[in-house]
Amino acid sequence: MPRAKSPVASYAAPTAEVTRAMRGSNQRGMRQFNERIVLQAIRLHGAIPKADLARLTQLSTQTVSVIVERLLDDGLLLKQERVRGRIGQPSVPLSLKPEGAFSVGVQVGRRSMEVLVLDFAGQIRYQHVFHYEFPDPDEVLRHIASALTLLREQMGERWARVVGLGLSAPLFMHQWADLLGPEAAPAMAKWEGVDLPERVRALTELPVVFAKDTIAACTAELLQGQGQQLRSFLYVFVGTFIGGGLVLSGHLLPGERGNAGAIGSLPLGMAQPGSPAQLLEKSSGWQLEQALIQVGLDPQLIHDDAIADPAYDALTQPWLRTASDALAMTITAATALLDLDAVVLDGSLSRRLLEALLAQTRQVLEAYPLVGIVRPGRLEMGLVGAHARALGGALLPLHTQFFPDKDIFLKQDL
Repeated sequence: MPRAKSPVASYAAPTAEVTRAMRGSNQRGMRQFNERIVLQAIRLHGAIPKADLARLTQLSTQTVSVIVERLLDDGLLLKQERVRGRIGQPSVPLSLKPEGAFSVGVQVGRRSMEVLVLDFAGQIRYQHVFHYEFPDPDEVLRHIASALTLLREQMGERWARVVGLGLSAPLFMHQWADLLGPEAAPAMAKWEGVDLPERVRALTELPVVFAKDTIAACTAELLQGQGQQLRSFLYVFVGTFIGGGLVLSGHLLPGERGNAGAIGSLPLGMAQPGSPAQLLEKSSGWQLEQALIQVGLDPQLIHDDAIADPAYDALTQPWLRTASDALAMTITAATALLDLDAVVLDGSLSRRLLEALLAQTRQVLEAYPLVGIVRPGRLEMGLVGAHARALGGALLPLHTQFFPDKDIFLKQDL
């Protein structure tokens, strides 16, 4: 996971474009919104003095002073050492206090689940990972309950500053039995009718927010990764199965049912004759797992960088050819519909393997005609990595509670 901005990071003066986008209000009744604007400015720019906060947010100096004192009293900000050597009085940069607030992220996957605690500065403080062959809901809920109990013990009094729990999981879990094989059928069938968010709410007093796993991962990339530079991109996450998310003009789009960017279900051929394969049947880690199993190797090798060594070329190269062909077709189709600036690829697989997939996809894309469309100018690796789904889940309660975008899917144009 990339490191969030350090609380003592050097401060760069904001550009005019950013200044215009971060305008607050001096009208009465806007106290909470203005507090959130100040927190957002510090989150994006690192440690920053009050005078620069006022210029950045276009709030009055007096308003910023009142807000800062209130946030200091609430334990959400820290004063850094005075900065000397500039014209005028020495300034005191203000940063987010890492222990000012915490959030829990819970990610339920098809092969493992992850529970972590994120602090106010966006850093992972505690983390527990549970592996299983298939996600039986009873086993998953036991792991969540035990992890929450353990976290409460580990955090002690700081647990009182946990503001919520962000839960992420694939949608339609019970429908994946056919792809995972007959041995998965009993566990997967048990998911039908299970309301996972409600079951998790019964385990904790914390407010629970739910997002599809790849939407949560895209949220993490938007807030702590490539989303800081890219305004419109298709996000691709390759894990046991491939999925995605969609960001347009700086806004993460969840869709009417929270399932936008579900590229794994994209068909790769015409419906007649027969049923065409979907992207998830060609570009998922699952296919490489099965190839490893067939030759007697541990399928967990897909998460180890050693999988990209020449010794495994007989297994990885066929997968890379098939996966990149299908992914390039998907990117071209998405670009025709959405006019994308970029594509961001990340996943829970080996980093070296994902880099090879990205490089080969770039090559295949060159073969597609461009009449009437413009190919995305950038195909980039994600910066968040394998923990993106749990991290994105944990970010949701923090941003709902403290930042101006009450709905994380309507990101401020900052």
